[in-house]
Amino acid sequence: MGFDEYETIPSSNVTDHMMAGAIAGIMEHCVMYPLDSVKTRLQAFMPSGNVGNRGIGTVLFNMIKHEGYLRPMRGMGTVIIGAGPAHALYFASYEHLKQKISHQTPLNTTVSSGIAGCVSTIIHDAIMTPTDVVKQRLQMSNSPYNGILNCVSSIWRTEGLGAFYRSYMVQLFMNAPFQIVHFMTYDYCQNFLNPDKIYNPLYHMISGGVAGGLASAITTPLDVCKTLLNTQTTNVRVEGLFRAVTTVYTLGGPGGFFRGMVARVLYQMPSTAISWTTYEFFKFVLLKKSNISDDRPPPPPPPINSALINEKITKKTSVRCDLPVASRSRIYSHYTKSVTEPCTRWKNKQMQYSQIIESYIY
Repeated sequence: MGFDEYETIPSSNVTDHMMAGAIAGIMEHCVMYPLDSVKTRLQAFMPSGNVGNRGIGTVLFNMIKHEGYLRPMRGMGTVIIGAGPAHALYFASYEHLKQKISHQTPLNTTVSSGIAGCVSTIIHDAIMTPTDVVKQRLQMSNSPYNGILNCVSSIWRTEGLGAFYRSYMVQLFMNAPFQIVHFMTYDYCQNFLNPDKIYNPLYHMISGGVAGGLASAITTPLDVCKTLLNTQTTNVRVEGLFRAVTTVYTLGGPGGFFRGMVARVLYQMPSTAISWTTYEFFKFVLLKKSNISDDRPPPPPPPINSALINEKITKKTSVRCDLPVASRSRIYSHYTKSVTEPCTRWKNKQMQYSQIIESYIY
């Protein structure tokens, strides 16, 4: 199956895109979730023993040693609840917009992918921003919450609904360039690695990893600001992107904007590789299933039962043989007489004429 045929799944098939996107999103966030917990610890400006100056391995080891083996997985249920619908709508809108832009404008596929990904992130972030707030509150050191429900109810009761969307604009400002770089790099890598335009999971994995790593490195300063807004307590009030940038610079200097960048890149590279590989696999399977159901030739006729045919012939023959002999001869003689009678008459007259001529001569 050619890649062009694979890439042009009918945009009306929204259910397939949503199912593939939901599975890809859950896989992306859950597989590398412990590293995401480490990233949050490194980026959060909280009084937790100067965690930001430690390495990834040290933070992960101390987290497991002092808080238990399951501590790096705390808050994963929030991601499962939010990532499914967020990525389902995200990938469905991305596929639809990419087809519309590439078909109705002179832009090439790389630019169309970047624009479609940038616009689709508005829907994605509307669902994932509250999820990130709860997730990062549970991930941070000395978290006062007992679980997901306790965290949600506590934030709602003490800080109101606005606390869930405090970092929404920062999230959009971060994800807009992230998705532009992400999708354009992914499409460029696909064109470079896959000039024959065929489905190959290895190419999707490499392209997704490179795209995710590059995009996450570029947008790390905005991710630090987002983490600050999500993890601040009721005693600290930082509102808006400008205040977040100022606070990060005040607390950490220029280097504070790149706290946790290595952990973020190491988290995003395998995550995006898994996400794209999973999504493209399900696209391929669903398209193959659609082609089989739509373009399948008509089924072959049922096999001929020779025993049944012989039985029918035997029955017909036996019926004909059961007819009376006289009736058969009468029927056959009727057809023979009607066919041969004109010829017999002509021969008799010819013989009579020849006898008359002979009598005159002799």
